[in-house]
Amino acid sequence: MSEIAPDELKSIQAQMKSGNFDAGLSACNEALLRQPDNQDLLYMAAVNARYLKRFDEAHAFLQRLKLTAPDFGRAFQEEGHLLLAQGYTDRAIEAFRFATRFNPALTASWQKLSQLLSQKGDLAGAQDAMAQGQRLQRLPRELLAVINHLHEGRVLKAEEIVRVYLQRNPRDVEGMRLLADIGSRLSVLTDADFLLETAIELEPENLQLRIDHIQVLRKRQKYEAAYKQAQFLFEREPESPLFQTLFAIECMHAGEIDRAIDLFDQVLAKTPSDLAALTSKGHALKTFGMTDEAVASYHKAVEIDPLHGDAWYALANLKTYTFSDEDVSEMERALESADLAFMSRVHILFALGKAYGDKKDYDRAFKAFEGGNALKKRQTRYTSEQMQAEFEAQKTHCTAELFQNRPDTGSSAADPIFILGLPRAGSTLLEQILASHSMVDGTLELPNILSLAHRLRGRNMISDRDRYPRILSDIPDEDLVRLGEEYIETTKVHREGAPFFTDKMPNNFRHIGLIHLILPNAKIIDARRNPMDCCWSGFKQLFAEGQEFTYGLEEIGRYYRGYVDLMEHWHSVLPEGRILKVQHEDVLNDLEAQVRRILDYCGLPFEDACLDFHKTDRAVRTASSEQVRQPINRSGQEQWKPYEAHLEPLKQALGPALTNY
Repeated sequence: MSEIAPDELKSIQAQMKSGNFDAGLSACNEALLRQPDNQDLLYMAAVNARYLKRFDEAHAFLQRLKLTAPDFGRAFQEEGHLLLAQGYTDRAIEAFRFATRFNPALTASWQKLSQLLSQKGDLAGAQDAMAQGQRLQRLPRELLAVINHLHEGRVLKAEEIVRVYLQRNPRDVEGMRLLADIGSRLSVLTDADFLLETAIELEPENLQLRIDHIQVLRKRQKYEAAYKQAQFLFEREPESPLFQTLFAIECMHAGEIDRAIDLFDQVLAKTPSDLAALTSKGHALKTFGMTDEAVASYHKAVEIDPLHGDAWYALANLKTYTFSDEDVSEMERALESADLAFMSRVHILFALGKAYGDKKDYDRAFKAFEGGNALKKRQTRYTSEQMQAEFEAQKTHCTAELFQNRPDTGSSAADPIFILGLPRAGSTLLEQILASHSMVDGTLELPNILSLAHRLRGRNMISDRDRYPRILSDIPDEDLVRLGEEYIETTKVHREGAPFFTDKMPNNFRHIGLIHLILPNAKIIDARRNPMDCCWSGFKQLFAEGQEFTYGLEEIGRYYRGYVDLMEHWHSVLPEGRILKVQHEDVLNDLEAQVRRILDYCGLPFEDACLDFHKTDRAVRTASSEQVRQPINRSGQEQWKPYEAHLEPLKQALGPALTNY
């Protein structure tokens, strides 16, 4: 299928500008035969058809466009113009609202919204829309272009423009905010945090900066700082539903469950159809084990809007919830809607995978999981080759000689117990067992080690990819002590006073050399699970972020294989007994023996509460939150078997790790 040349697109645009819409539409149709899903062609075809008053054709082009590019704001803007041309004012207003939601840089949509809402007598809404449009018009054209590129998926182009702009205008707060947004999208969270902190110092009354900062702080799991920002906004405007919701979410992370639910209820008393509040309230209820109440909150959200994929997936993620036939039909209808947002489509595909699987319709279930993963994969820049290069760099630079030459480095603290490996390998169960001990605080998947590794990589990550871990041999002893103590200090916010605490960030296995050098007395537990069980469980689980290798069978298989190989390296270069490998299947087969083994390794006395881990009342935020509130069971074993006909790419990618793990 031949590509559409840029000159061909420019030629069509020239015909449109000259008013030659017949020729423009003919050229679009001819080019669409070669590239039927080309976003630009479908958009221009719809515009040409509208000007020719061929409204049915224009509508058909827009339906195709919205299915191809679900969050493309200009598609909804064009739909608004089309509906206006046909006299459908109310539907046009809704289309322009969608347009501004998906791309806030569309000044024409804000202007039309203001005009139409004014005609309908909604003066407050018209004024808000006018204010948004005027704010955009006051922005420098470079920043308007950045917003447009960002919301049409051209993140790297947006970054290029805003960096040049900030070189000329280093104290421009909006430029800093946009660069922080880009950093957040690319997971460069340390830089995003710093930018927003600086911008707030420059403009402390700019509340949007604080809203953005909360999102970044939450991603960095700096919950105390996020709580303070949300509290500031809430105290500033205690009746604002937005600020009530933001503060409720931070109260949830702080363990203030009653206050969080009360705040959500206050929002819902004023706006009963607030989807974000309903879904977030469900998340809070789930986190603290109130499953029935969580289900009711999620159900209310999808009753209000069946296209609200977040709530459908939240129901699927309860694991113990079974979708009704009516639920399944509703989700299938939602998938057919051209108004379904990109992430809602992803969420509903994963939810349908769970629903079909529960009904033993395994082929349809696999197709749904495969479709959801394929969409998510489009959003990432992950490659197996790059990850393998990371693994090899650790093996090259973190040698036995490095550790023999630096035997007494780092902080003497023995507080941390790292539980690492792959997600869905049983790490939440191990954490729950340990957190049931009177001397251990169970925390979260803490980002601190990953953040430190990112800092050590420096800013030339493309031109000098292995600066970290190469730099580990050059860091002075006193700096290793400082880094270890920094880790202990920055994780205190997650602790409740016990002498030990868990950190179950699975990806920390890639940084065991760093952990050993800065925290030589920390415990390291490798949570290992049968590769087919582990990889299939990861493939059918939609992770919020950070686990991009799960979006393809080959990718997840190669990642597991690389993990086994790297763990073998760590065992060979570190002192014997430094890492405890715990096989998930062994825990299922003999819980008490494995609990005693884990506690002995951690230097902890045996306590019966560790065997009764499911009775421990604590917040659990991972996908296994319900399973760890039940006694040991084998329901998660061999769930891949019914899908085996589809899993040959996974087996091939695992290679020797399929049997030797």
